[in-house]
Amino acid sequence: MLYVTTAAILAALVFFIWVALRDQTPVASLDDYLTARGSQSASALGLSFLASGMGAWILFVPPEIGAFVGPVAVVGYALAAALPFLLLAWLGPAIRQRVPHGRTIAEYAQDRFGRGLRFWVSALSVLYMLCFITAELTAIGAITAMLSELPGSLVIVAVALTTLVYTTWGGLRASLVTDKWQAWLLLALLAIVIGVTLMSLPKDAVTQPWPTAPLEVSLSVALTLVIAVTAANIFHQGYWQRVWSARSDQELRRGAWLGGLLTMPVMLVMGALGMLCMVMGKNPGAPPIPFFALLSDAPAWLALPTLVLAVALVASSVDTLQSGIVSLVVTARLNVSLVSARWLTVLLMLPVVWVSLQGFSVLRLFLIADLLCATAVVPVMLGLWARMTPSAAIAGAVAGLAGAVLPGWVDGGSLAAGALAASFPASVPTLAPFAGALLASSLVSLGWAWMRPAVHPHPA
Repeated sequence: MLYVTTAAILAALVFFIWVALRDQTPVASLDDYLTARGSQSASALGLSFLASGMGAWILFVPPEIGAFVGPVAVVGYALAAALPFLLLAWLGPAIRQRVPHGRTIAEYAQDRFGRGLRFWVSALSVLYMLCFITAELTAIGAITAMLSELPGSLVIVAVALTTLVYTTWGGLRASLVTDKWQAWLLLALLAIVIGVTLMSLPKDAVTQPWPTAPLEVSLSVALTLVIAVTAANIFHQGYWQRVWSARSDQELRRGAWLGGLLTMPVMLVMGALGMLCMVMGKNPGAPPIPFFALLSDAPAWLALPTLVLAVALVASSVDTLQSGIVSLVVTARLNVSLVSARWLTVLLMLPVVWVSLQGFSVLRLFLIADLLCATAVVPVMLGLWARMTPSAAIAGAVAGLAGAVLPGWVDGGSLAAGALAASFPASVPTLAPFAGALLASSLVSLGWAWMRPAVHPHPA
């Protein structure tokens, strides 16, 4: 079985490389490497948004939310996962018009607010994406160890090397090409894995009530997820690369809507599986992994397609993140060559792979990155409003930081207590810091811009 598993994973990875590199003309320029400008249809974008947004995290987090919080939170999580794409359908064309030759969201921030905000937006984006890519590689190592006899470290390195091969050579175009295949592959494998799992469950095995947390708890979790996921993904540079890769504003809108509409049912189904695990009285484990607990009744051979599914999920998100991080770093400097950009793609992955091999939990750092994004998302996006000024954006971002700390400060009685609460010491997302950050940044940005509008208002 070990040889079969190894062969299946290698076949999947070699297939991704073949898809990315076949019939591809050499990258013509650094701009083409980073944006594939004006080349993508709505269907290609929709499948790419699905594949790049999904990752191994869907096998863990939505089932856990469903198992312990219930349907209201699952619906909230599905909305949270789809909302960034729906916002891109609205924000993307406006920012394309504002920065027609742009390549990153940080360039838009500089064009609208200056270099200070550009640096801050770049820092937030890179921090979030580094957490994301590290979490994905760590997850594939854990899943490999869980479902096979293969060392997880080997698969971590194999996935990282595979995605580096084609993103280093083909840039964003290679990522976009593989996304189409990976999207269909992950949908097909999900259908197989879920279908076989459900058919393997014992008949009349429902022994427990459906998990339903108190409504106020469910709504709090749902709202926290909506704020955290939406704010963080607005700073996901991989998505903004796809904004400029669209053939037209109309193709972008349709592609973003398609990506959001494809994402929602996947999230709902994965959350429902977590609920099913609990009503069947299964032990989700510690830490809880309800989806994998359901696999205990499935045939042993199902572990192989499940592992291939996980590899596809991780590869589809990792190649997007690699390209996104490089685009932010490269565009921050002048006169960077295409060769230098390719080498930078490789060098940036070295520390990420090293951290992933250690098996650390990055959840707390992930939550902090999400919260920092929530402090700045409204001030930055308000740049599309004519009255918005750089000083209003900066004031809003600073107020967002204060708003994140304030609930814990009030509750704990000291600034230190507030800062500790905003760092999520238990690695559990809580609503108060996110709500405080979003409300404070929004109110201060809007109020400042309304009272002190630009002398020469920027065209909307």
